[in-house]
Order: sequence, then C-alpha cells, then structure tokens
Amino acid sequence: MFKKIAIFGVGLIGGSFALALKKAGVVEQVVGVGRQLATLQRAQELGIIDAIASSVADAVSGAELILIAAPVAQTGAILASIEPHLQAGAIVTDAGSTKSDVVLAARTALGGKIAQFVPGHPIAGREQNGPEAALAELYAGKKVVLAPLPENAEQDIVRVAAAWQQCGALIHRLSPQQHDAVFAAVSHLPHVLAYALVDDIANKPHAASLFQYAASGFRDFTRIAGSSPEMWRDISLANREALLGELDAYLLQLTRLRGLLAAGDGPGLEAVYSNAQQARHNWISAIEAAEQQNKEGGD
Repeated sequence: MFKKIAIFGVGLIGGSFALALKKAGVVEQVVGVGRQLATLQRAQELGIIDAIASSVADAVSGAELILIAAPVAQTGAILASIEPHLQAGAIVTDAGSTKSDVVLAARTALGGKIAQFVPGHPIAGREQNGPEAALAELYAGKKVVLAPLPENAEQDIVRVAAAWQQCGALIHRLSPQQHDAVFAAVSHLPHVLAYALVDDIANKPHAASLFQYAASGFRDFTRIAGSSPEMWRDISLANREALLGELDAYLLQLTRLRGLLAAGDGPGLEAVYSNAQQARHNWISAIEAAEQQNKEGGD
C-alpha cells in the first residue's frame, strides 16, 4: 500500500501503527521524527522505524502517508513544519484524542493544503509509554474514529481508513464536534477522575498506609492514571468546554449520592447502583456480541 510512511512520535501510538503495518506487509519504509534522538534510536533498534529523519523535509519527502502521533498541543507546530514540504498526493493524518482544536490548528498551519489532512483518533492505548510499549496487535478489533473535513477527497479518507484496517481496526466516522462531546464523557472524564483520586490519596498524611491496603478494585479504577501526564494535560485543556460540562454533570451526581448517603437512603443508593450495574452489563454484552460477529466474519 505504501512505499514510505513518516511518523511524528514513535511511542506507543505511532510505534504500534508502524509495527502493525509492517506485520501486515503493506509498507516498505517507515521514517521516524521526534524530539528525543535517544527515543528514535530505541525505536529503530526495536524495528519500529527503518530510518531516523535528518529533518522534517527529509521525513516528508516521498512520504505517501504522514501520521502525527504526538501530544495534541504539538499538532499545530508539527503541521506548520510539514506544510512547506508537503507534496501533492501525500496525506496527513493524526492520532489525537481531541479533534475540534486539531482541525482549527490544521486550518491555520496548512492553509490551502488543508484538504490533505484527514483527522483521526485510534481508540486504543496502554498505561505504558514510549517505543517499548508499542504492540503490533494494539489496534486489532479496536475502533478508529475518522473525522473527515468537507475539503477531504473521499479517496484520501478511504486510504487512511484502509491503513488502519490493515492494523486490524474498525473504522467509524464522526464530526469533530461529535467526537469531542462523546470522548469528553467516556474517556476524558474518567482520566480526570482517576488522576484526581490517586492525587487525593497520595496527598493524605497516611498515604503509605492507604496504598498498602489498596487492592484490585482500586488498581482497576485508577489504571489509567498511569498514562502520560503531558498528553492528558493537553487533552484536558484542548477539550476544556466539553470536559467542564461533563465534570459539572458528574458533580451533580456526586451531590445526589452524598444526599442519599447522608439520609441513610438505602433503596435510593441501591437504585443508582442497580441502574449502573445493568447499564454496564448491557455495554459489555454489546461489545462481546460485536467481537463475536467480527470473529465470525473474519473466519
């Protein structure tokens, strides 16, 4: 599919994309770009990338697909550095967890070349970071949301989708605004809550004792607090309005639960817990059914 792909950011997300495409045998050369030479060298040692670009011009030259897999706050600067060297026919996409801000940055940075940028977001990850965390199977059976622009050619959207499909991903389409509203609720808010809880426990005078007795429930709930603070700082600020709305709604829910608890209202608490339990069961059942359907289709 591709003779050359350039990846800005060769950690978990960008590295897994490269490994998956290499495993599928659909890319001849992967060139890496990043802030830290040591990280790029490690990615090359691990076989994630084939070459380290000497410059942005070197990375972009001849690349048919360019993936930006860096923290979202860096997207605008990266696109601005790419723009003078972006050749006709080359496609740029990203893996950022927010889309409205990325689209705005892309319009500013790329100007008349905006049609060559197809926004994307793979819904997959791990709490580990860096090239060592990259997995060829990371995207298998996972969703990738594309948020195409009116200027995008359908053939370019299909080409980006096909690259992710070669990684084993399932393609969905949302507008940038729909994307940010959805993920504020089901991704960004949970990360904020996990970080807040662990920070609260860590700042208590008897934190060592609390962590000593924390078990699997605490570990499961707070797993995502092991994710990159830099990345989630950028995501939180980039999707600030939607995230504030979700935080306000959650605070109302906490206030409601506090009222039930203070009143000793057992039936009221149980009703909330039962509704949540059933909703989660329905969600897991739907996921399992979809996975089974995909497996049968693959067979």
